[in-house]
Amino acid sequence: MKLEHSFTVPAELETVWQAVLDPERVAPCMPGATLTEVTGDTFKGSVKVKLGPISLLYKGNGEFLEKDDAAHKVTIKASGKDSRGAGTAAATVTLTLTEADGGTHGTVASELSITGKPAQFGRGLISEVGGKILDTFATCLAARLAPAEAPDLTVVKDPPASEPPTPAASTPAASTAAAASAAAEAAVASAASEAAAAVAADHAEAKETGRKAGEATAAHAPPATKPKLAPAPEPETEPIDLLSYAGPSLLKRAAPLLALVAAILAFVTLRRRHR
Repeated sequence: MKLEHSFTVPAELETVWQAVLDPERVAPCMPGATLTEVTGDTFKGSVKVKLGPISLLYKGNGEFLEKDDAAHKVTIKASGKDSRGAGTAAATVTLTLTEADGGTHGTVASELSITGKPAQFGRGLISEVGGKILDTFATCLAARLAPAEAPDLTVVKDPPASEPPTPAASTPAASTAAAASAAAEAAVASAASEAAAAVAADHAEAKETGRKAGEATAAHAPPATKPKLAPAPEPETEPIDLLSYAGPSLLKRAAPLLALVAAILAFVTLRRRHR
C-alpha cells in the first residue's frame, strides 16, 4: 500500500537534513525503535510493537538508496520479521525536506507491505496510525534539534590596582640590621638544604629496596586473573502501542458493528420473553 504523510520541524533546513542522514540521531525519536548497528549506508535494528495483549518484536535492517543533497531528498528501504514468525513488514520511504516559515517541512511517501496481525487494521487505519506516529517522531526531533539557550554571564570587574608602598629612607643602623638578618637567613637555608639532601638520599635508598623486594615477590607469586565483568544492560525501549494510537478511530469504526450486535441481542431477548 502507498501512504503519504507530512510534518513540520521548527529548525533550519540544513540542520534537519544532517539529522535525518544520521540513523543514530533519529532512531531514538521513532517510537519502539532500537538501533543496534550502523555500517556506512546500512543499519540494523528492532521495533517493539504492542497490539493489545499481543507483543511483537520486529528485527531487520535498512539501507539508504538515495541521498540528494541539492534536493534534500533521501530514500530508505527497510524490512523486518517478527521474532516469533507472526508476520513481516517492509517499506520503501522517500523523505523530501523543504524550507517553510523559518522551519522545515517534510513530506513522506511510503510503499508499505505488512503481513500478520497488524495487517488486520486495514489501509485507512494504518495510514491514520502512521500519521500519529510521525507526529510523535517530529515532536521528538524538534526537541533534539532545538538550540540550547546560552547561560547568562555576569562580567566581573577587576579590582583597582593598589599603589606600591613608598620605601622608607634607609639609615646606617637599619643597614647593619638588614645585613645581619640576611646572613642568618643564608645560614638557615644552607642547613635546610643539607637536611633535604640527606632525606632525599634516604628516600631513594628505601624506594630501591622496596622495588627489589617487590620484584622478588612477583617472581614467585601466581599469575593474577582478571575479574570477569558483566555486560552493561542496554536501556529498555518502550513498545509502540498501536491500539493507543488508533483508540478513538478504532472505536468510531467499531460503533456501527457494536450497535448492530446490541440490536440483535435485544431482538433475541424479546422473542424469548414472548414465548
